[in-house]
Amino acid sequence: MQEVDRFAGSLQPPRPSLTRYPGLQSTRSATERYRIKGGGSAVVQVAPGDRITVIDTEGGQPCEITFVDEAGRFNASGLGTVFTNRSEGLKTILSSGEPSARRTLLSLQRRGVDLGEAGALRLFGEDSTPGSQASLVITSQGLLIAAAPAKPMAPWEQDTATPIEIRIERSSAERSYDACLPELLADPIHDLRIKAATASAYFVRAGEFIQVIDVFGRQCTDFQAFSARKVEKGLDLALDSTVTRTLLGRSYPMPGLPSKAFDRDFEPLVEIVQDTVGRHDAFATACNSRYYDDMGYPGHANCTDNFNVVLEPYGIAPRKGWEALNYFYNTAIDHNNQLYLDEPWSRPGDYVLMRALTDLVCVSSSCPDDIDAANGWDPTDIHIRTYSDQEKFTRAVGFRMTPDADAELTRETAFHPRFSALTRDYTEYRGYWLPNRFLGDGPVEEYWACREKAVVMDLSPLRKFEVTGPDAEALLQYCLTRDVRKLSTGQVVYSAMCYENGGMIDDGTLFRLGDNNFRWIGGDDFSGIWLRQQAEKMGFKAWVRSSTDQLHNIAVQGPNSRDILKEIIWTAPRQPAIAELEWFRFTIGRIGHFEGAPVVVSRTGFTGELGYEILCHPKDALIVFDAVWEAGQKHGLKPMGLEALDMVRIEAGLIFAHHEFTDQTDPFEAGIGFTVPLKTKTDDFIGRDALIRRKENPRHVLVGLDIHSNEAVGHGDPVFIGRAQVGVITSATRSPLLKKSIALARVDVLNSALGTAVEIGKLDGQQKRLPAAIVPTVQYDPQKLRPRS
Repeated sequence: MQEVDRFAGSLQPPRPSLTRYPGLQSTRSATERYRIKGGGSAVVQVAPGDRITVIDTEGGQPCEITFVDEAGRFNASGLGTVFTNRSEGLKTILSSGEPSARRTLLSLQRRGVDLGEAGALRLFGEDSTPGSQASLVITSQGLLIAAAPAKPMAPWEQDTATPIEIRIERSSAERSYDACLPELLADPIHDLRIKAATASAYFVRAGEFIQVIDVFGRQCTDFQAFSARKVEKGLDLALDSTVTRTLLGRSYPMPGLPSKAFDRDFEPLVEIVQDTVGRHDAFATACNSRYYDDMGYPGHANCTDNFNVVLEPYGIAPRKGWEALNYFYNTAIDHNNQLYLDEPWSRPGDYVLMRALTDLVCVSSSCPDDIDAANGWDPTDIHIRTYSDQEKFTRAVGFRMTPDADAELTRETAFHPRFSALTRDYTEYRGYWLPNRFLGDGPVEEYWACREKAVVMDLSPLRKFEVTGPDAEALLQYCLTRDVRKLSTGQVVYSAMCYENGGMIDDGTLFRLGDNNFRWIGGDDFSGIWLRQQAEKMGFKAWVRSSTDQLHNIAVQGPNSRDILKEIIWTAPRQPAIAELEWFRFTIGRIGHFEGAPVVVSRTGFTGELGYEILCHPKDALIVFDAVWEAGQKHGLKPMGLEALDMVRIEAGLIFAHHEFTDQTDPFEAGIGFTVPLKTKTDDFIGRDALIRRKENPRHVLVGLDIHSNEAVGHGDPVFIGRAQVGVITSATRSPLLKKSIALARVDVLNSALGTAVEIGKLDGQQKRLPAAIVPTVQYDPQKLRPRS
């Protein structure tokens, strides 16, 4: 029967299911996209007729394009053009040792390519506008190599390195399986294709690496391993999910400290080294015949039976349902204790890399499930590669700041060699490894050092953007809530950035380096994208270029921070000395003397104390750290990790993304209404009208809570008055100085008066309550006398 469209008044056929996958680049579609970060490179297999579009995404970034034919020779005719230089930019990048450089170099070495014969076509440059494009058509089979050359940027300069985007419109939508495989991480030992609905078993020696690849995206695979030593004794003690969850305290292992998976004897068999997806399943068994029988599909292929067949030659007894690490499965337990599933998060080329901790018999499947969303309704192949124990791979997870961004593996900041000598407790934070706590002291001692003496911490993951051009001020005046026109060169201002509906995109600090030169430092890559979008929409002549990779930074915070930096920062006569630097100002200087490592030092921080932040190029990071560390020893300087940072910033009422604010929170609800000068800022800005309405009709407000209990309180805990929930905890900590538990919470404005008695719900929110009272958000130094001192 046809459905009747009641609005059109006529019969209409049923509507098809419409689905969007923002940013998903399928290797089986006709068009692909590759992002080359500034200072990086990429290698892609291409064929005759493929149309290449090269895009200077942010403007001002040169690009080198070259081609290697099937004989391993650099050949400009493959691009249908001529080389314009000797590819010096690519050669410099390949000598850097950077991860993408190693992959590119490996690809060339496997094909016997002589870099001495390299040539390239150079595109774009310092005058290219954002979105500038160039097109080429490939004339023969071979490798396309693209590089985004960059030189070190002085921290007061703005000639940063930015991404280049490559789009390839394939002459044929159907590509061979080999062409769809990602580049090798190293020379492989095993290189196994596991076709859809099958499984394979393979032997791996201790120390070797196992890479499980989702070739086409949204395809699940079960992985199981056995100690070969035990298998020889007739013991088939496979990886045990229950034991692993118990020992790790999490649902499945991930790169970092909780990285190992164990068998039933509590023996660790594999360690997770890299994971570009970060969403898997270890709750249920591999699919089995019973599942399909009960769903009405008797005889359906399943991973358990496939496991049983390929494990039989090893003498491993069959099972009715195999436990496994269920990679790329998107299943979880919801708040109603229900196991649910949806399409995998994995994209083409995503992978998990493991290291064998003993000799192993391994088995992997390509899941045959085509009756639900587990494999996106379309089972495809899985690929397994193993690598020698002599290879070196850093621990990393995949990180995407925006849905359409390519996954980038977690990186170490330029200060990592110094901080890692003091701790092994690291956590992934916005694409970088940052110290969580330090072994010698711990978060409470780090906290007291910040409050009484001085600390140094790594803040390099903060996102930096260089905003330049004749309309730079106009762009920022339109996109930020603060009045940018009042900002003088050398000043810093804290501001919010909002959508049209008043919801926050980001918060951050804006540096004015000159009349038409600014630097935005925030937490989210999208803030830079948003600025570029608005510049294009409004016709502003302004460049917004990312500089996170060119500027790493540490913070030196605490009462002794000024005395430490006075000893090591040299400034020219026209620049303020450290002793003269006022709150929310910055100075340009060098370490030690006028020929020392260049730095920008701002009197800003995230601790509620007197403090400074030092920005430098990554190549100078160790010089900067060593100078700070040596000068700080007599002043009681200690390192500080994220745990202690959370304690001090909550005491000071300082807000944090995805805790105190999201895109559904306006600056007034986030407790930073002072960043929105509606009465004095005379220019229009994005979200102004919505913010006027929101201020006049507030629904929620950020408050502080004094908790009359020593039990743990955390983000997301509900706040009640009687049976009704009136708010939610955004952040909480145990304050050593105040000797009590405190929190920040977003509550209904009608129940936000100071002194109001509330209760924090535990368990289901109704069975257990912790009494609390509403207090000001800033419980430590509310007048900001210490950072102003």
